[in-house]
Formats: sequence, C-alpha cells, structure tokens
Amino acid sequence: MTTEGEKTTATAAPAGSARRTVTRAVVGRLSWGLADQAASSLSNFAVGVYVARSLGLTAFGVFSLAWVTYGVVLSVSRGLATDPLVVRFSGVPDASWRGAVARSSGTALGVGAVIGAGCLAAGPVLGSSVGPAFVCLGVMLPGLLLQDAWRYSFFAAGAGRKAFVNDVVWGVALVPAMVVAARVGSVAAFVLAWGGSAAVAALYGCFQSGIRPRLTGAREWVRDHRDLGYRYLVENTSVSGASQLRAYGLGAIVGVGAVGVIRGSELLLGPFLAVLMGLTLVTVAEAARMLRQAPHRLGRFCLLLGGGQAVAALLWGAVLLLMPDRAGELVLGDVWPGASELIVPATLSVAGAGLGSGAAAGLRALGAARLSLRCQLFASACYAGGGIGGAAVGGTIGSAWGVATASACGSAVWWLQLRSALRERHRTPLREERTP
Repeated sequence: MTTEGEKTTATAAPAGSARRTVTRAVVGRLSWGLADQAASSLSNFAVGVYVARSLGLTAFGVFSLAWVTYGVVLSVSRGLATDPLVVRFSGVPDASWRGAVARSSGTALGVGAVIGAGCLAAGPVLGSSVGPAFVCLGVMLPGLLLQDAWRYSFFAAGAGRKAFVNDVVWGVALVPAMVVAARVGSVAAFVLAWGGSAAVAALYGCFQSGIRPRLTGAREWVRDHRDLGYRYLVENTSVSGASQLRAYGLGAIVGVGAVGVIRGSELLLGPFLAVLMGLTLVTVAEAARMLRQAPHRLGRFCLLLGGGQAVAALLWGAVLLLMPDRAGELVLGDVWPGASELIVPATLSVAGAGLGSGAAAGLRALGAARLSLRCQLFASACYAGGGIGGAAVGGTIGSAWGVATASACGSAVWWLQLRSALRERHRTPLREERTP
C-alpha cells in the first residue's frame, strides 16, 4: 500500500525531471543560437577588417554605407516575412511549418528582388564613388535576404544546428571570394564577394530544408499576417532607418571617414554583438514557448536575458579598454585611432540595447505589436536624434555619446511597456473567470 508521502515523492520526481528536460532543451536551442551567430558575426567581422585594411578609411566608409543600407532592407524582409513566422510557427507541427516557410521565404526573396531593382536604378544617380557599390548590392540582395530567411526558419523549428551549418557554408564561401575581391581592389568587388557567398548559402538552405521558396505565396503571406507584419515592418525599419539616417547625417556633417570610424568601433564590439544577435535569433521563439508552457515565468526570463546581456557588454568593453594600441592597429589599421576613442560610449550603447532586448522579446512573444511598435519608434527617434544632434555638437565622439544616451532612454521605455503588458495579461484571465 502506497503512503501519502510516497505519492508526493513519486509525483515530485517526474515533475522535477520534466523541468530539467525542458531546461536542457531551452539551453540547447540557445546554444545553437549563439553558435550560429558566432559563425555569422565572425564572417562579418572578418569582412569588415579585411575591407578596412585593404581599402583605407574613405573607401571603408563607402562600404559601410552599403552595409547600413542592407541592414534597412533586411529589416523590411524580417518584418514582413520571418518575424511573423517566428511568432506564429515556432514549435508547430512539421506540415504547418513547411507550408509557412515556403511562403515566408518567398516573401523574403520577393523583397530582395523589388528593393534590389531600386538599388540598381539608384546606383547611377549616386555617382562614381558610391553608385557602383549600390548597383552590386542590388544584384546581391535576393540571395542575402533568402539566406537570412533560412536561419529564422530553422530556429522556428528548433533546428538551430541547420542554421549554424548554413552560416558556416557562407563563411567558407567567403574566403576565396574575398581573395578575388582584394585583387580587384574596389568597394564594388567586395560587395559582390560578400553577397555572392551569401547566395551560395541561400541555395544550400533549399537543400537543407527540402523547401522551395514560393514567390507566388508572398501576397497571401503578407495578407494573412498583416496584423503583425505591417507593425513589425515599421518597427524594424525604424531601427535600421535610424541607423542609416545617423550614418548619412554623420557623413554629411563630419565626413564619410567618420562613418568608417563608427563602423570600426562596432567591429571592436563584434564578439559581444555576436552574442547579442545570436540570442535574438532564438529568444522570441523561446519566449513564445514559455508563454504557452509557463506564462508566469516570462517576466523573469526576460529580465535574466536582458540583464545578462548588459553585464556581458560592460565586461567586453572593459577588455577593449585594456587592449594595447599595437593590437588595435593590427586589427583595424588606420581606423583604430578614431575607433578606440569611442569604446566607452559604444559599450554603453550596446549594454542599453542588450537590456532592452529582453523586454522586446517578451512583448513580441505576447503578440503586443502595438506596444512594441510604440517602443521602437520612440527608441529609433532617440537614436537618430542623439546620433545626428551629437555629431552637430561634438563631431564623431559627440554622435557616439548621443547614441549611448538614446539607448538608455529606449531601454527604459521597453521595460515600462513590458510591465504594462504583463499586468494586463494577468488581469484579463480574472475578468474572463468572472464572466458568466
């Protein structure tokens, strides 16, 4: 005969085992996110350093303008295609996931084709210094966006290993492409090398998934998920658009070389940004899973996520401050002297962004697109205003401190809105229980 105490022990043991299993699964998925972003960021870091050392400060500034523009286009693609996929198709049955991925990846491919055509048309108008880089970017955009779509698709399915392998393929393809670009010695050649190697990985993604992107399904996908997609589109483009406005404003006020210095400071933070971006790949999906399984733990999960990233950013900034000038010059060449002056404000900016990203993951998991849009518009306005206003007052370093201040303000707003959304969610079930 089983006693009451034995029953309690028998019940507690499977529950504890189940919690450990869930924890291991979450840690495993987060680990693949970090590994994948490490591979991606390492290749991006290598490209940035190689271009900086090969072309010099001014040409590196031109390359950075093309890079920032790609970031804006990537935000459009994610807002319309992959962000709704991650929110609504994480952890769903395979058949549902495959159908969604076919339409989502087709949407990403379509965005690349449309905006790429715009870059091709704008290139000749921009002149001989910047124009060729934008023409080449236009040609490469479809492959770049499709490769990114595969990454998010794999993480939505909990298959982070496949995303990691895809990024490794991109990195391997980059090596011979960069060697050829260095022999040509132009910004356009480097843009083609970077985008062409991404296209190789995008094609490999089709074989990995066994899915063909459905361009014809793009309109249906955008229509079915317009309640999230349009808000995420505005939210994402406000981030990258603010970055682009800052870059263009800084170039106009201080000079194109200043854009290269800012990019150089970002490269110094590259290893930590790899962690930040890697977690971003999986945190929304994990927060969405937690919301379904243990909604009362969502706030704590977001706080640990954001706080951990902020602390890690500060620690990495401390390491950079101890870096000798000889090592910095070895990495960035002529870009190092200016970039080294921006380590403190750049670190504070990234720490603020990391703290806010925890709250952002929670809002997206809750499907609170209206609140997250409000937060992002505020944060982006602060970023652009602080970056350009700071440049007008204090040049390049003034722009860096303006962005650091904006990052802190934006993070505070993200957390206030998440707190409000969680309170509203806790109140709603009570109302429903009182309703006859």
